[in-house]
Amino acid sequence: MVARDFKTSILPVSKKLLRFATHFLKDEELARDVVQDVFLKLWQKREILNEVENIEAFAMQMTRNRCLDVIRSNKEVPIDEETGRRLNAKTVDVHSKVELSETAQQIGKLIGRLPDLQRNVMQLRDIEQMSYDEIAEITGLQVNAIRVNLSRARKKVRDEFLKMNENENRRSKNFTATLL
Repeated sequence: MVARDFKTSILPVSKKLLRFATHFLKDEELARDVVQDVFLKLWQKREILNEVENIEAFAMQMTRNRCLDVIRSNKEVPIDEETGRRLNAKTVDVHSKVELSETAQQIGKLIGRLPDLQRNVMQLRDIEQMSYDEIAEITGLQVNAIRVNLSRARKKVRDEFLKMNENENRRSKNFTATLL
């Protein structure tokens, strides 16, 4: 794809991408940066764009993914409210903070092992606190499918977390028994 083709097929969707990113991020300046990043990546991939059936949909998907990256990088959200309260409480001792941090890391790793769809739905709902309708708009899934995937993801994470801690408890009991 040459510059002329790029200008005629991709640049006309810039306003649509900007509206989408602004709606997504709620910040027009940030949305402009995202759209500029998307155009840069599209230009870098111009050699393979001829193979893409719908360039507009491809650009929208890239914009959505870049927006999600921006949201993740700018937002710190604890795993749950209880963990957040404990981490922020002034009376929490260092041992408890380390334990909570390790727990959050374990849960983060377990979430990372989920299938892509479940991981994305769990990320959007539980970590980014989005509504089911917002998730449906982003993913293109029906609300019931989102609920099913979220339920399965939570169950997998919970079961694996309990298994991990059960194994740790057994090891520490064996170690204590060996010492005594």
